[in-house]
Amino acid sequence: MSQEVTVHVNRGSTDSLEAAVSTLETRGSFNLLLDGHERPAHVHCRLHGDLERIATLETSNYYVETEGETVVPVHVAAENLEAPIEGQLEVVTGYGSETVTVPVVVKPAPGPVDVDESLAEPANPTPEPSTLERVLTVSGLDPATLAVVALGLVAIGIATVTAATVGGTLSMIGVGIVAVGFCVALVLLVR
Repeated sequence: MSQEVTVHVNRGSTDSLEAAVSTLETRGSFNLLLDGHERPAHVHCRLHGDLERIATLETSNYYVETEGETVVPVHVAAENLEAPIEGQLEVVTGYGSETVTVPVVVKPAPGPVDVDESLAEPANPTPEPSTLERVLTVSGLDPATLAVVALGLVAIGIATVTAATVGGTLSMIGVGIVAVGFCVALVLLVR
């Protein structure tokens, strides 16, 4: 029995009842816990509405001791339900002078789950590596080294375009200096 409804008996005053929940939704049997407080009491329990058709109490009368707990099993036959069933659980004390009613909704059990071979397959297959990941794998370089190589190639390209635009021997020497610097930096990074 997985669910429980607590009703406090004689808490604060004689012949008082107080439910800990306003409603109960369940898919099967549950327990009514009668929690005794300041005085012992005789309590009567009843089922009303459509709940009466599918649920039973072992007995209807219970004695609740002072500071004691009395467990009342409510057996619900919900195996073949196709639609929710509604009803009330009523608890009475003080020869009918005090009553508390808890609305109960019994829902059908969820349907069976079909399991096939696709359950054994991984949910997220290994994604296809990106172009950058493939280049890093083939070259064996880490991303920082690859970024320096890319910047060095851009620097050589800018130097070449500038030398072609300006012209002259001095600009070609500048392109050579940039290319040699790039090669030295590359050798130092790869080692």
